[in-house]
Amino acid sequence: MYLAYGARALAAGTLGVALAATAATGLALTPAGPAPARTQASVIITPGVRHLQRESRQGPSTTAECEQTIQIACYNPVQVQQAYHLPALYSRGITGKGATIVIVDPYGSPTIVSDLRAFDRTENVPNPPSLRIIRPAGKVPSFNPNNANMVGWASETTLDVEYSHTIAPGANILLVETPGGGSAGTVSMPQIVTAEKYVIGHHLGDVISQSFVATEQAVGSAGIQALRGAYLAAYPARVTVLAGSGDSGATGFEPDQRNYYTYPVTSWPASDPLVTGVGGTRLNLNASGNRNSADTVWNDTYSQTANQLVNGDNGPDPLASGGGRSVMFGRPSYQGTVSRVVGGRRGVPDISMSAACTGAVNVYQTFGGQPAGWYALCGTSEATPLFAGIVALADQVAGHPIGLINPALYRLAAEHAPGIVSVKSGNNTVSFRQGGRSRTVYGYSAGSGYNLAVGLGTVNAQYFVPELARLAGR
Repeated sequence: MYLAYGARALAAGTLGVALAATAATGLALTPAGPAPARTQASVIITPGVRHLQRESRQGPSTTAECEQTIQIACYNPVQVQQAYHLPALYSRGITGKGATIVIVDPYGSPTIVSDLRAFDRTENVPNPPSLRIIRPAGKVPSFNPNNANMVGWASETTLDVEYSHTIAPGANILLVETPGGGSAGTVSMPQIVTAEKYVIGHHLGDVISQSFVATEQAVGSAGIQALRGAYLAAYPARVTVLAGSGDSGATGFEPDQRNYYTYPVTSWPASDPLVTGVGGTRLNLNASGNRNSADTVWNDTYSQTANQLVNGDNGPDPLASGGGRSVMFGRPSYQGTVSRVVGGRRGVPDISMSAACTGAVNVYQTFGGQPAGWYALCGTSEATPLFAGIVALADQVAGHPIGLINPALYRLAAEHAPGIVSVKSGNNTVSFRQGGRSRTVYGYSAGSGYNLAVGLGTVNAQYFVPELARLAGR
């Protein structure tokens, strides 16, 4: 069994310089206070992927089989599609046709083309019109199955591609692979910025899915300012940019990537006002994909089963939907309707999708470094490509890319549009042991309306897709 959750490690950049306001958008980008003074040559990211046992069956396990053998639920594409009411759109020809989903991952996967083909054949998902791979930031080194980071990014790539495709089977997929550079297999965030700017500047895609995070304090205001270029370029180009809100609940890693902050923090790039932050929910589905109960906030921190599968111990370890108030960005105008929750700061996330490790999704992968076969993966690395597929469907309905969707999301919520579904239970409080002590970082609870655990809630795509196309597509 192999469980992966959002690629979350992103080390510190140069800190201590205030963020400038973005006049082009009118969004207030203001640090809440000075960032601690740190210096580092560049911001680097590594995948937050965990290598565990493969599913025992030759084909993807059913929910019942996963519950029996590894004590968690796992879901297949037909269940996920039904959970978000997608068949009603597919029956009308709304499959993402004409849209292009951009997946950005360091190294990529050497077997993604054949793995997606096998996944589609087994799961009865149509092949995408196009799966194209480009490397605009430089040559990508040959895959090394003994390099844990390469293996981790290959799994991240597989999850991103297979489940964005699950939601929007008629959309094109553009996989953007970036090179490494670090001796240990790390990769630089500036390379990703370069690659994304290339995609945006050459009009190669409509929605960008990113599954990596860093706590804002670990990057710092100067680091964030230096790395926002792709998002500033995406705004006038009407390219939607998504990012997972993180998998550590109300906390996140310090710059050493080993210790957690002992007070609430928020992660970037999800906190950027030009990015849509995607949080995580827990689905509880039957074999057909219909809900046995309402969605809750994803929080597996206190699940011994999830911790054994992900971390190899009984926990508690932070394993929950990231969310909170930014210390780097002031409240954007589109969050004025939720000012009572966010105060004067940017609130994260904006929207949420399935992410729970106790309700994971089946993924097929055959690259080296692990046995080939079916694995159950989870986290906001799942939620983000799922929502990228939703945006691609709305792009098709609108007839063109819809760009920054956040103003439309909050307007739809204010209008009580049926496509946005409140998540009313759960929280993202997490606990862990650190420095010989038990620590708890108290987070935020769900409820009707906006909250800092899952944002506005989740979606019923049958209604949400045309609603989003109507507002954001103007």
